[in-house]
Amino acid sequence: MGAAFLMATSAIGPGFLTQTTVFTWQLGAAFGFVVLISILLDIGAQLNIWRVLAITERRAQDLANDLLPGLGYLLAALVVLGGLAFNIGNIAGCGLGIQVITGMDTVYGALLSCGIALFVFWIKEMGYMLDQFTRWLGLLMVLLTVYIAVSSQPPLGEAIRQTVWPSVIDTKAIITLVGGTVGGYISFAGAHRLLDAGISGTGQLKLVNKSAVSGIIITGIMRTVLFLATLGVVAKGIALDSNNPPASVFRIVAGVAGYRFFGVVMWSAAITSVVGAAYTSVSFLKTFHPLILAYERWIISFFIVFSTIVFVFVGNPVQLLITAGALNGLILPVALAVILVAALKKKLMGAYRYPVWLQAIGWCVVLIMGWLSTVTLIAWIR
Repeated sequence: MGAAFLMATSAIGPGFLTQTTVFTWQLGAAFGFVVLISILLDIGAQLNIWRVLAITERRAQDLANDLLPGLGYLLAALVVLGGLAFNIGNIAGCGLGIQVITGMDTVYGALLSCGIALFVFWIKEMGYMLDQFTRWLGLLMVLLTVYIAVSSQPPLGEAIRQTVWPSVIDTKAIITLVGGTVGGYISFAGAHRLLDAGISGTGQLKLVNKSAVSGIIITGIMRTVLFLATLGVVAKGIALDSNNPPASVFRIVAGVAGYRFFGVVMWSAAITSVVGAAYTSVSFLKTFHPLILAYERWIISFFIVFSTIVFVFVGNPVQLLITAGALNGLILPVALAVILVAALKKKLMGAYRYPVWLQAIGWCVVLIMGWLSTVTLIAWIR
């Protein structure tokens, strides 16, 4: 349970905070339904991905290539694309955090954070210290968010009612939340960490299942608390700051002190995510060619710098954080379908017979996310 909690607190990055706040602002109590559906879809996706990779004892890209030569390269390309989107969003989150702490423009804050991220990456001890610092700050932020949720006095009855019977269903919100939790590289990265730790094979399935579900549930609880905190503010008709919606929630309820503390938490979570997302994304490529492995650190550094350059030219950090989750949500049905097909191949699964009920749940997630992705893409094109 401790590992699952650490995983959940690490997931409270800038995208998590911004997406939850913005969609609550837009949808009100109806966002409760989005949170509930996203948790169910997250569990269905993550259970299947982690189980198949644990049984086959293969990384996702290698498993895909074993299933169909060349498929692993396509999967890796999608994952890296999603990781790049996430990293641009993480850089944007760094800029927002610096802005809250110092008042500096988000572009300059992002450039400063890029330099710090590269320093953290190349100095291993500093990276470990910052990661531990972020986790403790994340815990404190959870406690502060609970305080804000209670203090803002959200309409609980309306929130419960619309969680079950919403007045509006926003497909983009569902895609974004699922993509921000288990889309792109995130689920695969968690499963790969289990493989690196030697947790694999049918004898470890109980632990794999527990880790997969616990992390999603804890993250869902945290998202619900932030949803209620924001709902308590917007339900009173108080307008949030569109330049940094989550920070404004903390300022409205907890004053300047809460606002500054939020900025520190957001920046520290974002800076570690910048390094983590770049490292994990490139890890999907390094098994393909010895040169990638040999120059891994330089490729990761380029990944971070390129993400920063894109943000500097594109701007609009809040929209970038929303779009990053949505893009990874679009990638998920393709990636999950590959895993589910692999689960049916005896040459990959050995003597293990994959549960029919898990296959059914997995394909339901693929169909639902595929349909939502189609609707969202059509809306974007229009």
